[in-house]
Amino acid sequence: MKRGFVAIAVTFLLTLAGCSPPRPDYPVIGAKNFTEQVVLGELLAQEIEAKSHLKVERRFYLAGSYICQQALEAGRIDGYVEYTGTALTAILKQPVAKDPNAVLATVTRLYAQRYQVEVGPPLGFENTFAMVIRGDDAKRLDISTLSEAAKYTPQWKLGVGYEFEQRPDGLPGLSKAYGLRFDGPPRTMDLGLLYRALNAHQVDMIAGNSTDGPIAAFGLKTLADDRFYFPPYQAVPLIRQEALRRWPQIQVALDALKGRITAEEMQSMNEQVDGEHHDPAIVVSEFRKQKGL
Repeated sequence: MKRGFVAIAVTFLLTLAGCSPPRPDYPVIGAKNFTEQVVLGELLAQEIEAKSHLKVERRFYLAGSYICQQALEAGRIDGYVEYTGTALTAILKQPVAKDPNAVLATVTRLYAQRYQVEVGPPLGFENTFAMVIRGDDAKRLDISTLSEAAKYTPQWKLGVGYEFEQRPDGLPGLSKAYGLRFDGPPRTMDLGLLYRALNAHQVDMIAGNSTDGPIAAFGLKTLADDRFYFPPYQAVPLIRQEALRRWPQIQVALDALKGRITAEEMQSMNEQVDGEHHDPAIVVSEFRKQKGL
């Protein structure tokens, strides 16, 4: 009798252990931990809600690409917006490529094969890494490209985000491509602090993003990648195929957002949130109204 009870108990515990937590009856949209990602996550969530009348849970500020990818694979989120160059090199571990269409095709194919994730239509803009310096320094030294900056960088301190220092499309390859050396190791900090550090002369160059609002607002200078080191970084929604099967209305929302955002519009929304301290949800709502979404 005792053995039978133990066997039943073990079977019961194993059954419980094998049960995954119930999936919510609504989509969950994630975002990384910087302003543009929160804006894009909110845009995706609002558009899905408008087109499907579903409630959408927002899980924003999920650190970087690696954490978002883990959450996507585990089903803790159903989608988020990624950039094709990041997906290609940081997630899929593919060699850096330059052709935007080829990169998009590779990313689309491998996400479907490996992760059962659909790559949605590009949103219309690219957000590449931007090596940024103070505008006054650019004028004083008469430089506009990374090649021209290389002779000055040994006297400069560099500020970077946590991922950029290690990524295959980040600092190691960039330094090799341009022969960049800096005054000491890079200062690593949250992306939101980079522009403050640059303006405060704590660093002299930062690795930002081309659509960051403070670039224009503070009169900073983005140095041209004249050796075309960085791959294309088209913004694309990533959605779990299971979520699309469960809520096919999501595809309607993705199609509605195809090609609707320019780089200038993205930079403006970023500045409204970062510089003017507007609520991202309100900024997105106003943008959708302007676009007739």
